[in-house]
Amino acid sequence: MSRTENAELTVLCLIHDEERYLLQDRVSDDWKGYTLPGGHVEPGESIVEAVIREMKEETGLTIRSPKLCGVKQFPLKDGDYRNGRYLVFLYETSSFEGEIVSSDEGKMHWVEKKDLPNVNLVEDFQDLIDVMLNDEYSEFQYTVEGNDWIVHKR
Repeated sequence: MSRTENAELTVLCLIHDEERYLLQDRVSDDWKGYTLPGGHVEPGESIVEAVIREMKEETGLTIRSPKLCGVKQFPLKDGDYRNGRYLVFLYETSSFEGEIVSSDEGKMHWVEKKDLPNVNLVEDFQDLIDVMLNDEYSEFQYTVEGNDWIVHKR
């Protein structure tokens, strides 16, 4: 059995202050709605370098001291991890500077925490936040059972 598998590496980052989150209203049909900004890790790039670069590209902000606070993962193809794994390194920071810009991925918005129920969040947003901000969890994994994608938080 091989210990090597195909993997796609990505990052997401929760940029926040005391009362609000910076969210992207994604336009892509594969994960549409308000979510955290992020993107792919380039070959040879460190994960931390990737999250800093992606936040600059997606939000216009220069982030400092991003903290790794979890991992999200799901099968790359056909709901089967033997076909590869999509890994998302989850970061958070409240240290940033610059002016917010939007990208062709979607428009950036500051959303008050109390207003989250009033915006069109991506389906797994609350699970993401639970893993990122709750010290009880460090992993968010999808498994597929039949046609159902099941969330496991550990």
